[in-house]
Amino acid sequence: MKIKNYENYVVLADDHDDLKEFASFLEFQILKKFKGQNVVIDLTNYLALTLEELLYFLKTSNKHRATKQSFVLISSTLDPDTIPTELIVVPTAQEAADIIEMEEIERDLGF
Repeated sequence: MKIKNYENYVVLADDHDDLKEFASFLEFQILKKFKGQNVVIDLTNYLALTLEELLYFLKTSNKHRATKQSFVLISSTLDPDTIPTELIVVPTAQEAADIIEMEEIERDLGF
C-alpha cells in the first residue's frame, strides 16, 4: 500500500493491483491505523472499475464516516449517477481535498 500524508488527510493507494484484497485489507487497517484521520483512497490506477468493485469500500466508508472523519474515493471511471449516496467519489485528488475541507468546516459548525 502506498501512503501519502498531507496536513489534514492521508491518501492510500493499492500497489498490488488487487482491488478486492486492497479493500479487505483497508477494512481492518482504516479503523486501527488511520483512526482520527481523514482518508482518501486513490483508485485512479483502476481504469475499468465497476460499481460492484467500488462497493467493496462501502462498509469501510460507513464505519470510518461514523467516527466523524472523511472517507473519499478518487475514480473517474463510473457515471456519478450510478454511485450510491453513501459513498463519496470524486474524479481528481484536488476535488478529494476540497471535499475534506468542506466536511471539516461542516463538522466545525456542528453539522
